[in-house]
Amino acid sequence: MRQLARTLACTFAGLLALCTFNTASAADAYPSKPVKILVGYSAGGAVDAIARSVGQRMAATLGQPVVVENKPGAGTNIAVKALTTAAPDGYTLLLAANALAVNPSLFEPAPYDLAREVAPVALVGRVPVVFTVREDSALKTLPALVAAAKARPGGLTIATPGNGSTPHLAMELFQHTAGLQLRHVPYKGGAQAITDVLGGHVDVVAMNALEVLPLVKAGKLRVLAVMSAERSAVLPGVPTVAESGYPGFEASVWYGFVAPAGTPAPVMAAVHAAVQKALASSEVRQQLAAAGGIVLPGPTEQFATLLKGDAARYGKLIREAGIKPD
Repeated sequence: MRQLARTLACTFAGLLALCTFNTASAADAYPSKPVKILVGYSAGGAVDAIARSVGQRMAATLGQPVVVENKPGAGTNIAVKALTTAAPDGYTLLLAANALAVNPSLFEPAPYDLAREVAPVALVGRVPVVFTVREDSALKTLPALVAAAKARPGGLTIATPGNGSTPHLAMELFQHTAGLQLRHVPYKGGAQAITDVLGGHVDVVAMNALEVLPLVKAGKLRVLAVMSAERSAVLPGVPTVAESGYPGFEASVWYGFVAPAGTPAPVMAAVHAAVQKALASSEVRQQLAAAGGIVLPGPTEQFATLLKGDAARYGKLIREAGIKPD
């Protein structure tokens, strides 16, 4: 029996050593081929532009090409499916936004298990959601918007890029916080929503700051409030929602890299380090700053905490408000 025990122990130790060796060898060799970044949005959009900018600088660090593959559709679920079914080897990553945390609660059945199938790697940055009106709108401030909404419950129309989008959820959070009843007008993306606000067909638009800034600078739109915790560097004269009478309110669009669950820790560390180096570049910082955002370098745990918190916060909101996808 003792001989058998010794044999089994040696066999187990050998297998453990082999697994450790294989993991270490894979990490030491990483990357030995091009790395792919999946994007769940169309080419030319905000997430796509950030993926290409950061990916270009990651390539210099990793010593391999970093290519972006756009897989739009199903509220980014197609791209997430491509990630979760890919080999967990660090060669397939996803640059995700808030939808990653939202969709398991928004869609039935849940399209993926966030905790079990997705591994957070690193945050990239954050861009505020803003309340915006036409330049000649009678609504000059956020308190004026609140007063108008309370005077006519359900009479004030507010456009968003679609049901379950981050701006929609931000609007719902504000509506709940301020005790308002707004009439939501969902669109299939931000372009038409902005067009209809400009045309006077909708009173207000809740939108990622990046999408409205060109028209704000052109004097066609006016931002009433930013929903980030601090004022935006490109909109320094615009107050935050928190400053406007709702302390603690915050809603932003964030971007971050994730990998398939089970990706070896050394590979995750290598990707994280490459992202951190990319975020230190002046080009990436200036790109996000021009969109009213900021880069968010930091440990993986920072992103993991954000994902878990947003999944809980927005999941509760989706259930209570009965929000359904488009």
